[in-house]
Amino acid sequence: MSYSDEQLQSVLETLEECRRALHECNSRESAEMLSIVILDVRMKLKGIDSADLKALCDEMLRNAMSEPTTPSKQTQDQPRRPLLRVVK
Repeated sequence: MSYSDEQLQSVLETLEECRRALHECNSRESAEMLSIVILDVRMKLKGIDSADLKALCDEMLRNAMSEPTTPSKQTQDQPRRPLLRVVK
């Protein structure tokens, strides 16, 4: 791991702590915005560029459109989950 990667990893850990704190304070919108920044830092660490992410999103949307679903009463009452989930 290079020095700049170590710095990015440290920044990532700090951002994740901030996001947790925002969730605890019920600042959902701010936490969601910070999630976008966290995604960007993770992409840099993993060497994923925005074109790769766009291709993934486009493919996931095509798959989601081709699968007919009817939301149940239970899922209508719950907040919508994001299509993408970033993992370490």
